[in-house]
Amino acid sequence: MKKIIYTDNAPAPIGPYSQAVLMGNTLYTSGQIALHPSTMELVLDDIETETQQVMENMKAVLEAADMSFDDVVKTTIFIMNMGDFARINAVYSKYFDEKTAPARETVQVAGLPKGVNVEISMVAIKS
Repeated sequence: MKKIIYTDNAPAPIGPYSQAVLMGNTLYTSGQIALHPSTMELVLDDIETETQQVMENMKAVLEAADMSFDDVVKTTIFIMNMGDFARINAVYSKYFDEKTAPARETVQVAGLPKGVNVEISMVAIKS
């Protein structure tokens, strides 16, 4: 049975979607951008700060489903500028153990919601 996951510790959806959907033991997250959950203001100081806010938002969604980054099996990173890849990756890598890191793709896109520079979505499985 499908269960909608919601937490006040991550930004409220800005459209007709859920923060995440839990189906059985698999969690499908919506993409997170660098909205601060309490103010709904964008955190765009620099690409590292922006990426950290995205990851903290994702952490809150995972925790709301009683999961952690250890449960993540797949991520998708959408970025506006592939030139930011190394800087985004440096922040992203702090949240995963390199030996057990999830599968991932990183895609440069023409545009992202609210003009942000990075959006990340994840799939996690609770074993």
